[in-house]
Amino acid sequence: MALTDLACRTAKTQEKPLKLNDERGLMLLVTPKGSKWWRFRYKFQGKEQMLSLGVYPDVSLKEARARRDEARTLIADGVNPSVKRKVEKLERAEANANSFELWAKQWMEAQTRVWTQRHAERVLRDFERDIFPAIGTRPVSEVEPKELLRVLKQIEERGALVTAKRLRQCCGAVFRFAVAHGVAKYDPSSVLVGALRSARPEHHATITDPVAIGELLRAISAYNGTFVARSALKLAPLLFVRTGELREAQWSEFDLEAAEWRIPAERMKMRAPHIVPLSKQAIAILQELRHFTGKPMPLKPHLPLYLFPSERTRERPMSNNTILAALRRMGYAAGEMTGHGFRSMASTLLNEQGWNRDAIERQLAHGERDKVRAAYNYAEHLPERRRMMQAWADYLDQLATGNRKVVALHAS
Repeated sequence: MALTDLACRTAKTQEKPLKLNDERGLMLLVTPKGSKWWRFRYKFQGKEQMLSLGVYPDVSLKEARARRDEARTLIADGVNPSVKRKVEKLERAEANANSFELWAKQWMEAQTRVWTQRHAERVLRDFERDIFPAIGTRPVSEVEPKELLRVLKQIEERGALVTAKRLRQCCGAVFRFAVAHGVAKYDPSSVLVGALRSARPEHHATITDPVAIGELLRAISAYNGTFVARSALKLAPLLFVRTGELREAQWSEFDLEAAEWRIPAERMKMRAPHIVPLSKQAIAILQELRHFTGKPMPLKPHLPLYLFPSERTRERPMSNNTILAALRRMGYAAGEMTGHGFRSMASTLLNEQGWNRDAIERQLAHGERDKVRAAYNYAEHLPERRRMMQAWADYLDQLATGNRKVVALHAS
């Protein structure tokens, strides 16, 4: 006789388990503790087996019968429903162990040899803020293009167009990493190319008018901030390295007798060592600065010795906002000049003055498409770069005098 919902609901507990039979192998097992379990008894290849179908009343009589019928269909097709369930459970466990977040972090770990610490921290921060909350727990093999696009569109809607595109590329790298390790079939980000809005090219505000450059140099000389900050400002136009490379400079990297600053690969954006020839003007600034920051800390001689330590502790370099804040205090607005603008300034004027373009690009440490070549050519054009850096420093000296008839110092 078929069960009714009333019979299921009013079934009383007994000292021994109570079995209430329905039709075609379905029954409700009432335990002495009051739990009510749906069971499906069936035969497969001549052996009697039992399959759990859930707990009443969470699974109603109607739903239990539907689950029984699904199992009977599998049996008719030659599939053991108990084995199928075990396989699916193992697949779910494997999928959970292969979450997107897990593989993203493994991918990031694999990049530590080619990334700077700052870049690695930024990528992790972007993932933790925007990607992990949305798809971090999803199996990396199951993320669909529409899921990823929805996340990227949310980033785009807040105006972070560059971040959205960068994260699409990073997510693509994670998926390809997972594919290479056999835990994903394809990269769903590959079909999203062109689906995001393009950001306008970012141009760092800079000054390229010689008269205005002279005014900036005089303002730097008169800057009434700390001696360390003023020294960094004086060196910025002479060396035109990236602001992070400048503020994290360490005395161990400098050879003033050889007039060289050798920046190790791990501190460079492109992960290749870089040589900065030092002009006489730069050496004079460094020699004066060394009296203030060039002595090891008595109790911590093993720590990095920064040229530009933080005002709070010599154990850390100065803030990445120090140069920018100084420019603002001198009256230069965001749209007029930035710390990165010294690079654009040098690039523009050195090209106008006729210096070898390859020498300029090498001195700017711009990326080399051929990574193998990049690892060996950090000293390329070095003799010409030495002449160029000294000529550039002499040119800036002339501009700083306020002479409106400055003659550009071209390469010979």
